[in-house]
Amino acid sequence: MTTPLDTAGRLRRLLAILAWLSQVGEAPVDEVADRFGLTPGALVSELELAACCGLPPYTPDQLMEIVVTDSTVSTRLGSALGRPRRLSPQEGFALAASARALLAVAGSDPHGALSRALAKLDRALGGERLMVELDEPPLLAVVRQAAATGATLAVTYYSASTDRQSDRRITPERVFAAEGHWYVDARCDLAGDVRRFRVDRISRADLVAGTAGTAPAEPAEPSDAPGFDTFVPGPDTRTVRLSVDPSAAWLLETVPSASPARRVAGRLEMEVAVGGDAWLERVMLRLGPGAVVVDPPEDATLAAEAAARILRKYQTS
Repeated sequence: MTTPLDTAGRLRRLLAILAWLSQVGEAPVDEVADRFGLTPGALVSELELAACCGLPPYTPDQLMEIVVTDSTVSTRLGSALGRPRRLSPQEGFALAASARALLAVAGSDPHGALSRALAKLDRALGGERLMVELDEPPLLAVVRQAAATGATLAVTYYSASTDRQSDRRITPERVFAAEGHWYVDARCDLAGDVRRFRVDRISRADLVAGTAGTAPAEPAEPSDAPGFDTFVPGPDTRTVRLSVDPSAAWLLETVPSASPARRVAGRLEMEVAVGGDAWLERVMLRLGPGAVVVDPPEDATLAAEAAARILRKYQTS
């Protein structure tokens, strides 16, 4: 079964497939699909995207050549893409980071050509792998301990989306670092479900007596694997149901959905996780008049009010 990914995840997987194919030359379609967790049809659809990629002026010799037969698939880089290049230190570090992201994709060969090239690049960049150290928030150790023991914490948390503090009880389940910050996914009594909190926005964390259990500890260190693969809503997230014109299907890949979209009377309805009115206003203004809020009713006029407010600013200026 094909694993659904966001756009960034699909791109990483496609590049990993191309890197592997460039090493083996040709392989059975079924083998490649099984290696990267795709159906044969989904694999071919992904490779059709790569066939349009290359370098300016995008003449045939500058494009990737993807050949798919009834049973096999092969790839050949364009002449420009196949030539060795001189890299600046900045380009070298960026390339090394990208290579590690591709090697983290399931199905990549950890001992193949890409891995060997990365080892050579690491040596050229100074002989040691690039390490990124994150500042640890003051209460990170307390949150980690709670996640390891299954304890509940009474916390005071600042929400950037609402610009206010709230007191709540959370039971941490997963602590991880991503995009330069530490996060904790925790079951929140105020929301009645799992929510994602930034640890540096927790100003108080007290252990609730008698709640420590025997939950297994999980490592909470930064890794090459992205921390946001699975969407978890923020602490003050609410659910809004939208009805959009089918031409706005791009919305499905750009916003966090609380449930799969469904067709209703020729339109698409979907539930989205909303952290604040400002974000929802921006989405609705981008969608235009072809989108409406179905539920909750109090948000039905939010887009029109935002448009009128912007218009007044232009008129005033």
